[in-house]
Amino acid sequence: MAARGHVQDPNDRRLRPIYDYLDNGNNKMAIQQADKLLKKHKDLHCAKVLKAIGLQRTGKQDEAYALAQEVAALEPTDDNSLQALTILYREMHRPELVTKLYEAAVKKVPNSEEYHSHLFMAYARVGEYKKMQQSISAQDENLSKTMFLPLAERMVEKMVKEDKIEAEAEVELYYMILERLEKYKEALDVVRGKLGEKLTSELQSRENKCMAMYKKLHRWPECNALARRLLLKNSDDWQFYITYFDSVFQLIDESWTPPAEEEHSLEGEVHCSIEQAVSFIEERITEESKSSRPLRGPYLAKLELIRRLRHRGCNDEYKLGDPEELMFQYFKKFGDKPCCFTDLKVFVDLLPPSQYTKFIRQLLDVIPLAAAAENEVALPGDIKALQQHLCVVQLSRLLGIYHAMEKKQKLAVVRELMLRYRHGLEFGKSCLKTELQFSDYYCLLAVHLLLDLWLEGEEAAVWQCLTLLEEGLSHSPSNAQFKLLLIRIYCRLGAFEPVSELYSSLDAKHIQHDTIGYLLTRYAGSLGHYAAASQSCNFALRFFHSNQKDTSEYIIQAYKYGAFEKIPEFIAFRNRLNSSLHFAQVRTERMLLDLLLEANISTSLEESIKSMSLSPEEDDIPWKELRDNRDLTVLFSWDPKDRDISEEHRKLSLEEETLWLRIRSLTLRLVSGLPTLGHTIQPKNSEKTAENGVSSKIDTIRALLQQLEAAVDSGKKFLEQKIQYPVLGPPPTRMAGFFSNGSCQCQTSLFYLVSDIYELDTNGLEDSAEIQERIGNSFKSLVERLTDLFNKCKGDLIEVRDGTLKTHPNLLENLVFFVETISIALWVSSYCDSVLRPFKSNLQKKKKKKKESSVAMPPVFTHFLDYVTELQTLTSNVIDHIKGLEIILTALKLEELSLKDTLLLQEEKKFTKTVQGKVQSSYHHSVQEIGELLKKRLDTIKKLKI
Repeated sequence: MAARGHVQDPNDRRLRPIYDYLDNGNNKMAIQQADKLLKKHKDLHCAKVLKAIGLQRTGKQDEAYALAQEVAALEPTDDNSLQALTILYREMHRPELVTKLYEAAVKKVPNSEEYHSHLFMAYARVGEYKKMQQSISAQDENLSKTMFLPLAERMVEKMVKEDKIEAEAEVELYYMILERLEKYKEALDVVRGKLGEKLTSELQSRENKCMAMYKKLHRWPECNALARRLLLKNSDDWQFYITYFDSVFQLIDESWTPPAEEEHSLEGEVHCSIEQAVSFIEERITEESKSSRPLRGPYLAKLELIRRLRHRGCNDEYKLGDPEELMFQYFKKFGDKPCCFTDLKVFVDLLPPSQYTKFIRQLLDVIPLAAAAENEVALPGDIKALQQHLCVVQLSRLLGIYHAMEKKQKLAVVRELMLRYRHGLEFGKSCLKTELQFSDYYCLLAVHLLLDLWLEGEEAAVWQCLTLLEEGLSHSPSNAQFKLLLIRIYCRLGAFEPVSELYSSLDAKHIQHDTIGYLLTRYAGSLGHYAAASQSCNFALRFFHSNQKDTSEYIIQAYKYGAFEKIPEFIAFRNRLNSSLHFAQVRTERMLLDLLLEANISTSLEESIKSMSLSPEEDDIPWKELRDNRDLTVLFSWDPKDRDISEEHRKLSLEEETLWLRIRSLTLRLVSGLPTLGHTIQPKNSEKTAENGVSSKIDTIRALLQQLEAAVDSGKKFLEQKIQYPVLGPPPTRMAGFFSNGSCQCQTSLFYLVSDIYELDTNGLEDSAEIQERIGNSFKSLVERLTDLFNKCKGDLIEVRDGTLKTHPNLLENLVFFVETISIALWVSSYCDSVLRPFKSNLQKKKKKKKESSVAMPPVFTHFLDYVTELQTLTSNVIDHIKGLEIILTALKLEELSLKDTLLLQEEKKFTKTVQGKVQSSYHHSVQEIGELLKKRLDTIKKLKI
């Protein structure tokens, strides 16, 4: 409870004990002390607020809020009350109330610098940028200066004229204002002038800003001269090589010639021909050879220049030499550095495909490898040779040499790579657990080769992938690539259980919950691990919600300390996260999951929807602004361009994810609309139905149903393209399964049934024979469709074929869809029940009055009872089927699987057993969780007897 020591106020002494109790976490005593004080001093507002803080912290939020609003209504202006209310509102996560508080305070005390400052920060916290400007313009001139917020150019110019700009932050702000006003010439003058001398906190800050302005103004001579000058100072700075080349070619295209008499440009000499560029790069290489530390920049710049000349169709590239020879020389110089592969990767396009094998052989010839015996593999004697060899292996994969091999050759390469991997472990004996082994990439490359074989239909290869990765992880427990690959492969096999532990050991931080969280949330629920799915959604949502609060704090700190250039970055960051596709997906799936696990089991559907503040009319997903923040290249890949993930794949994946999200979001909103239709007995054509809003509710449901139909059509059209993503590319959504197993048709029919039941409710039982028949037919076709869906869940989840395990994750996904669809069927049935029950009791009353035994029962009752009975039978059959699956999974003796594969070494067999055990256990767990949930659903069906 900071910032109260300066207030010289007799009340301060009285309040101190309450502050102390709150600071020490003794909330009950704080409440008692506040009550005592309020008996004597009824008008001591701050005591009321401190009591409210105590109540908030003891879980009595409603009481706390009421008390706080009581004080806020009085519009206090004393420091203590304002500070205490600010703390309380922050703890309630209601920053918008702080703005109202200080708006009132500023009105009452317009000259208070402090209150203006607090109001400004409050606006920043809730992102009210327009009001922030107003709050500044409302402040006096002195405050504008002290808060470094001259957001208008004139104010800064005045400060410049009066020579009052002293801090670097103020110059930064001036530069930002001019840049945003697109006054690039003026911004350049500021940076190049006397004020620019203050820009010292970042290395080359002044030069970088000049360069940015030259580019905006298309002043290529200055761009070129400045880049040239900076490269003379540091010939290893890559960004300036890029600018240098860009500007040279711009000047050539513009046929620019230097003036005869004057300086070439403001920044000195300009190069405007290919000859000058070639000789400049050659000079850099000559200079580099004299340097004590080898620099990569000049050599890579030479290759970059060749690439650009070739791209432009110039014939001058021969002046720089043969790219193959240059790359070979580069490898000899830097091949032992891990960056050598990534450096050369960019330039392999310069090699003709016919030269690939020769180039690789040439590289291998210069690596010092020694073989123990004649027919044995030649191995490196030290880490440098190992790094060089690794670089060549990575390049072989990139050039497609491994892809072109036959199955036998590929398996031989896998063996060789694993031999090299195990040999390389010798060099890493002293490595800490948190360090990676030098030879880890050999293991990863072997796994990539095995994945190729798996995709070609070699079923055993995938188990070997897992075996090698688990072995690799045992030697290198911090290798994120091993973990990420294991996560992807286990999920592809339908085993989620090992994934939770692997993901948590990755220790994903902050933004990574958005960029790689999809690896977890895509599979958790769809593979029947409901508890883990809840947990993984919570991880992600906790990050997204805390981001709201955290980013506001960052923005405020940036204002406080004058780091103005960071403010737009923080705002963009916050917007990017608020519009995150993953955020919208996790929110939607989390709510559907909660309904699936709780609605009409532990709480009623109505209560569940109310607690989530769900409303069918509201759509809070920013469809137009959705941002795909997934990192789809988080898994290393050495594949050639034609096999790697492309920009097209990204676009298609985003389209697919958005379509699937739309279907899921509409399903959620349709379910949330069920309780709003609540049974209201109104005569036919009554005007009141329109007044009480129920008829508009059914209109909402019908409109949403049309939208769902449209989304489903778009989804089907999308799937007709039969897109295949690369194996390590984006995982496909569940949409294909949703359509093919019949869940989609079932769920849509259920929502149409709601519309029919509502019609029956408003029309009454008389004169509704046609509607009743329609409802009866819907019931019949629903049972048939659900039975078809169940038939698509039948089969062994894991089978042994030719001594190899084969998993069927699609059966598991179908079972999960069945559970979801049957749950929706039950929520709709509850609505039917709420409509039919009153009708039946009315009929029975009439029966008693007329004392007739033969009042005919309308057919809809029989239809509904038959439907409920069939649902019950079907669910019981599915539960029995699941029990059967459990028995089969338990009885599956994996150790009897013939591990006779000659490729497997004894140590590998140990890991294979572990891997197969994990998959078996995961499937067992999935089936158990699905079975448990279905049993709870069966209990709800039994209650549906009208």
